[in-house]
Amino acid sequence: GWGALAAVNHTSLGLRFMVTGMAFFMIGGLLAMLVRTQLALPEQSIIGPDLYNQIFTMHGTVMMFLFAIPVLEGLAIYMIPKMIGARDLVFPRITAFGYYCYLFGGIIIMSSLALGIAPDSGWFMYTPLSGATHAGIGSDFWLLGITFVEISAMAAGIELVVSILRTRAPGMTLRRMPIFCWYILGMALMIVFGFPPLILASILLELERAAGMIFFEVAGGGDPLLWQHLFWLFGHPEVYIIFLPGAGIVSTLIPVFCQRPLVGYRWVVLGVLTTGFISFGLWVHHMFTVGIPQLATAFFSAASMLVAIPTGVQIFAWLATLWLGKPVYRVPMLWLVGFLIVFVAGGLTGVMLALVPFDWQVHDTHFVVAH
Repeated sequence: GWGALAAVNHTSLGLRFMVTGMAFFMIGGLLAMLVRTQLALPEQSIIGPDLYNQIFTMHGTVMMFLFAIPVLEGLAIYMIPKMIGARDLVFPRITAFGYYCYLFGGIIIMSSLALGIAPDSGWFMYTPLSGATHAGIGSDFWLLGITFVEISAMAAGIELVVSILRTRAPGMTLRRMPIFCWYILGMALMIVFGFPPLILASILLELERAAGMIFFEVAGGGDPLLWQHLFWLFGHPEVYIIFLPGAGIVSTLIPVFCQRPLVGYRWVVLGVLTTGFISFGLWVHHMFTVGIPQLATAFFSAASMLVAIPTGVQIFAWLATLWLGKPVYRVPMLWLVGFLIVFVAGGLTGVMLALVPFDWQVHDTHFVVAH
């Protein structure tokens, strides 16, 4: 009955995160199909420009904030206690609190679409497009809803870090831990450090819009680039927050279908932790064309190329496992092989985009979209 809503065990809550995430995924996918249908032929007028802006903003928001992170967090919440031999996560009520924050924030954001007043400034909410001078309350819906989703992610991140570090079964040292747990530990640590800048940014922008406090408005002495810095200080680690659990699944499944242990366990762990660390030092590669000093672009360009090294270590570990094992090409293994090909293509184009002159040339083209 109603008592089920008060569940605090990790199995129920992990499944709820995943099921709710899949529901948002269906909505986000529908919005994507509308965007692509509109773009399929020139001069189409299936949806008008205003509605189009709302739809692509909502699509990006749903996929990034309401699907990708919560589904992977849900998988982690479901799997980690079973993998480390714990009865439950260490703060069960925080997990439940996080789930309801996520659901509440998602409903706030989606209600704006239902009411026809959805945000229309892009899922990255760049100022001044979303600033106090921008008419409509769509951006306010976004900022309030996203803040709840951020609190939810922080709750899950803290929960997973403490659980993995403090509640492993006797005898399970960090060196014996399943590789998936290392990936989730990396993801959770990144959430703990990566989400506060976005929480700060969304609160500041809402204060500017609602209370007239100037942070990003040029006319009042603010700086719109401040929003970009705060947003991407979260937004680039976010890419790896989504990637690491997926790579953790790959590192868990490849040994199963190759019928041998993962090659280079310690190197992979080192690669995971290094990826997480470096990912906080390259957010400005999303901003190469905004006119920042060239010394800064050089630093961030180097960091953007450097992050390919720990990622490459993981790829070579996977390839070595394939090489030394006896692969069984069942359906999951076919997906893994497809992943390796697509991922290498995405990674190499990322290194290309890290080069500032090349980045300037392909800025605003579909090369970046494809990457």
